[in-house]
Amino acid sequence: MPIRLRDFVEDDDGLIFAVSAYDNDRRAGCVLRYVPDPAGERIDPVGRRYTKLDFEPAYAYIRAHRPEYLDGLHRVPVERIARVYKPEERMDWIASRDVRVRRLLDLFVLPPGSVGCTGSRLIGLENGASDIDLVVYGQAWFSAQTQLARLVGAGTLPAMSEETWRKVYTKRIPEISFDVFVLHESRKWNRGEIGDTYFDLLYTRDYDALASAPTGRGREIGRRRIEATVTDASQSFDSPAVYEVDHETVSRVISFTHTYSGQALAGETIEARGVLEEHGDTQWLIVGTTREAKGEYIVSKTLLEQG
Repeated sequence: MPIRLRDFVEDDDGLIFAVSAYDNDRRAGCVLRYVPDPAGERIDPVGRRYTKLDFEPAYAYIRAHRPEYLDGLHRVPVERIARVYKPEERMDWIASRDVRVRRLLDLFVLPPGSVGCTGSRLIGLENGASDIDLVVYGQAWFSAQTQLARLVGAGTLPAMSEETWRKVYTKRIPEISFDVFVLHESRKWNRGEIGDTYFDLLYTRDYDALASAPTGRGREIGRRRIEATVTDASQSFDSPAVYEVDHETVSRVISFTHTYSGQALAGETIEARGVLEEHGDTQWLIVGTTREAKGEYIVSKTLLEQG
């Protein structure tokens, strides 16, 4: 099957990357996450040691050791990929290693093959502090979202605590206040808690929808702030998140940061600030042009007025 978003790939030197794009036919768009290291703190099931790299150290490593991979994302040529780890294919193995994952999986009623687990658990490099990154594919994700709201409403799963919201906010460092952040996040139903473990519900496209994912950079025009009405938010939980909008010159607002996925519903008015790009005869506003997305945001003015 094609390499797709949230898979992991391992190159022929044992470097492990998280796939961060859909256009992976010739060179998989990834971010380096784990480097083999005899002194590494992470140990896989067969005893190999790795060091986990955060965003900036990962880019520094690629610049120093694999400059041919550097192209916005880390682009690994498919001929150098030794192994592909697919969340949906390894779900049973992952659940067998952790009772919390098994319990969480048992709470949701989803079609076979429509759910997986990505992140460190996918490759057996999790530790006691690792979150659970559930991936749900295509339309099944929206069913999982509805089910999560129902599970919390019934008390089967707890509501997110303020302490956890604070941790998420601190990790994201968004350009909006904590209260505005939680107001938007609390209606998304894409994250929760099980025991003392935090989990995400991450959307990824079905295989038959990969070709329609937006790709490619346009000509940069400059920073802009716009207000627009969302006409289609059906791909707003994707990566990147896509909002089709009604605006004089901008047809899409696209977010490359998870902070602003699912941020607005169809019919709502948004305020967004980012970098304007020219794409053919239209323009896209890009949010998340840097890792921290400084000075960039999306908020639902409709929600703020209601809340």
